[in-house]
Amino acid sequence: MLETSARLLRLLSLLQRGRSVTGSAIADQLGVSGRTVRADVERLRRLGYPVYAARGSVGGYRLGAGVDGAPLLLDDDEAIAVAVALRVATVRLLPGTEETTLSALAKLDHLLAPGLRRRVAALSSHMVSVPEDSPAAPVDPSLLMALACACRDRVQVRFEYRSHDREVGRRRVEPYHVVNWGRRWYLIAWDIDRADWRMFRVDRIGASAAPGRPGAGAVTRTSNYFALRQPPWTDVSTYVAANSSAAAWRYRAQVTVYAPADVVAERINAAVGTVESIDDHTCLLRTGADSIGSLAVHLGLLDLDFTVAGPPELVAQLRRLGRRFARAGRRAGPRAATVS
Repeated sequence: MLETSARLLRLLSLLQRGRSVTGSAIADQLGVSGRTVRADVERLRRLGYPVYAARGSVGGYRLGAGVDGAPLLLDDDEAIAVAVALRVATVRLLPGTEETTLSALAKLDHLLAPGLRRRVAALSSHMVSVPEDSPAAPVDPSLLMALACACRDRVQVRFEYRSHDREVGRRRVEPYHVVNWGRRWYLIAWDIDRADWRMFRVDRIGASAAPGRPGAGAVTRTSNYFALRQPPWTDVSTYVAANSSAAAWRYRAQVTVYAPADVVAERINAAVGTVESIDDHTCLLRTGADSIGSLAVHLGLLDLDFTVAGPPELVAQLRRLGRRFARAGRRAGPRAATVS
């Protein structure tokens, strides 16, 4: 039996022929019962399509005037979910694609059933997504598509890549997955020259491309296909969670935190670092960030005592912040420092 949405499209196609169609004829063509036909007609009516019924030997169902084109048969929750996903993806996952998103929303509006258009239009017009403090790394959608197709086709690819220390080199890889984690996209692949698994930040692929976001041309497909290797993960999500932070960081630090590991783990997520218990009252936090300033701030937000052995830039930054906060406290005075 046809799935509901596909069946409704078939039903509308029959009704759009401009003449009445009997319920039995519809049931025969769709391979369903007369009861299912009546239920589908009611659903179309709830979605806003004018379906009229006439009794008698020449009766049947017909579609009222004013309905043009192939409809997109989404119910309320589905339509709203699509609109929200487009808006959120623009801000959080694919910054710089605002015009493309608006175009997609306009097409969505045109294809929706009449009863949903005003609701989705209101959501699209008045919904605002506030970017997080850490901006997403811009990635061209065509580059994501090129990498995903290479993963699907199991074909080796080449690209230039900018490492943490900003050195640019050529990579030859067997691509397996394109993954979104936090505010970034990653390519999980077998690095042929290094004979090891690697996670590549997609925004660093195509390092020598023209200014802006490198597109699909940043990746060169080869004529070499590859057989699947045994991956080092049983669940790719878990693997990414454990490794994506290190792939993103420019600066890394091992921090001794004077609190139980479970307390620290509750205050961070896998994109921030990993926690290893030392004893019941102390743990080791492996963390990092793109900038020393961000790393220092994130450590302060733990609201726990800690010791940092390095890197030297982080130690210096923490000392500067300590002196700055101390001066601010002295200038504030007893009354001004009171917070209710």
